[in-house]
Amino acid sequence: MEKLKHVLESQQFSREWLENELFPLAAKMEKIVKEQGVWPSCKYFFKRRALSGKRMVSFFYEPSTGTQMSLEMAMERLGGKVVYSSDHAGETSSIAKGETIQDTIKRVSAFRPDVIILRTPDEGMANKAAEFSTVPIINAGDGKGQHPTQAQTDLFTIKKEKGEIEGQHLVITGDLARGRTARSLAYLSAKYPGVKISFVSPEMARIGHDVKDYLKKHRVPFEEIYDIREVAPHGDVFYITRIQRERGGDILFNYGPPSFWKMNQEVLNLMKKDAIVMHPLPHLDEIAPEVDKDPRAAYFRQSENKLYIAMADLNMILK
Repeated sequence: MEKLKHVLESQQFSREWLENELFPLAAKMEKIVKEQGVWPSCKYFFKRRALSGKRMVSFFYEPSTGTQMSLEMAMERLGGKVVYSSDHAGETSSIAKGETIQDTIKRVSAFRPDVIILRTPDEGMANKAAEFSTVPIINAGDGKGQHPTQAQTDLFTIKKEKGEIEGQHLVITGDLARGRTARSLAYLSAKYPGVKISFVSPEMARIGHDVKDYLKKHRVPFEEIYDIREVAPHGDVFYITRIQRERGGDILFNYGPPSFWKMNQEVLNLMKKDAIVMHPLPHLDEIAPEVDKDPRAAYFRQSENKLYIAMADLNMILK
């Protein structure tokens, strides 16, 4: 099993590593959780808690539910301990006194935790933190930059729901200029042959040129359109994202409800019967309430998969 140093960005992972290392281990984690409960009772995998004695420090400078809870619960399930967790790190850590994140990471890593979880509002900060840290860093989201563990979860979900990732037509919608999950998914899905991407957003919320340049370099066909209904009959995976209010996305509300990317009954009626609807959550009015009842709505199953990916990542970093 290949040992991970850090989890920083989607580009660092190969298709071979995802298919041969991460996804099989995540599937084992799911089986353990569903059939055996906590780790110690699993007889066919490990006879003791895999991460017993390991310590996690968790810094969240932005709000989180799914990512923070999945990583911390994964650590506990594997026998490790969360020795420090802050979901208001900008207010409760020394950052509130003016300390830089770089200095915080230097000091914390000197205390010898085994892994640091970091979410910040600043793009690229996780990579900078890794330069100063003597222990592994997991990027839990860096501003409008990336969210690599979410992208891993997304592809794992697609594989489970659709059987394969190769050849899937992804429809990625929303505030793509500011949304890190869309960026990370585009980067990571580019590892798979036959993938096609339709980006659905208004002009002012288009996906960044860095992503488009990467897709061109790797010969991934993509298009940019305005209305989800144009591509609804053709898509296999619909990845809906919310307006990024915390990053200036409120300007989009000047144009009324985001009907051009909203997932509702009208769009469902146009979609393939075996298509799926995904969302990194939380979702707001970009997904109508009636969608929850449709069997093609996979976003709560997707959210569950975050735990199994988190368990796999931690095991590969800390074992």
